[in-house]
Amino acid sequence: MQNAIDQLLDSANQVILGKPRQVRLSVCCLLARGHLLIEDIPGVGKTTLAHTLAKLLGLNYQRIQFTSDILPADIIGASVFDARNHAFKFHPGPVFNQMVLADEINRATPKAQSALLEAMEEHQVTVEGKTYQLPEPFFVIATQNPSHQIGTFPLPESQLDRFLMRIELGYPDHQAERQLLAGQSRRNLYESLPVQLPPEQLQQIQQAVSQVHASTALLDYCQAIIGFTRESSEYHCGLSPRAGLALLTAAKAWAFMDRRDAVIPEDLQAVLAAVAGHRLRAGNTDSEAIVAPILANVAVL
Repeated sequence: MQNAIDQLLDSANQVILGKPRQVRLSVCCLLARGHLLIEDIPGVGKTTLAHTLAKLLGLNYQRIQFTSDILPADIIGASVFDARNHAFKFHPGPVFNQMVLADEINRATPKAQSALLEAMEEHQVTVEGKTYQLPEPFFVIATQNPSHQIGTFPLPESQLDRFLMRIELGYPDHQAERQLLAGQSRRNLYESLPVQLPPEQLQQIQQAVSQVHASTALLDYCQAIIGFTRESSEYHCGLSPRAGLALLTAAKAWAFMDRRDAVIPEDLQAVLAAVAGHRLRAGNTDSEAIVAPILANVAVL
């Protein structure tokens, strides 16, 4: 299974140039059954990364362009009256796919954003009192532009907390950008990619990730991190129990990708910024800077 993961990473890095850590975090997020938020300025490859992952995983994929006038029914679907049968029939929306790209999610109003809350947490949607299950596996990859840009609506804490990780891509380095300029279209590249990790194998790996061992000492360290965020004056509010579970699950996936059957402190540290950066309210908006006090003050037990 690890060989398939390595091949997937190699293929993704051929499309997303110069961003091996961000690609690895993205795959780690999916192996941990989590949703991914990619925040950055337009044009750095956020949507391309989502397309690439969907192609490599062989998932049913749908892109939803979030705009200020989009409605919840445009996302989850709606019941339409069928004159032939004299009854309302539910027409599923684009959320009924294994992978959904919520493109520029913060350009939609909070009402439209909230349409994804139940889907992301429960893998189901409820319309007019009836519940419909979503396909498995189910992932949401959302992109958003920086909040200072025109026409954006900040994501509320409840929505942010549904994302296991938040990453930023940033500008490519000089060598990667030269390769990008001299190479072929990224669209042509990802459209020609073969499936490296089909959904059935992905689910097997997700099950294996859940079996990765976390020792008592590791759990103590995880709790120390959570406790520090709640007690420190650095943060307006600390990590919730759900955030603690997300941190541990992501660390297990990171350990599995490193071919280990047990979590070590370095795994928690590796995923901490991506998992906790968007959950902690601090004066800084950079995830690495947000978690720096944690890494500096919480000793490995």
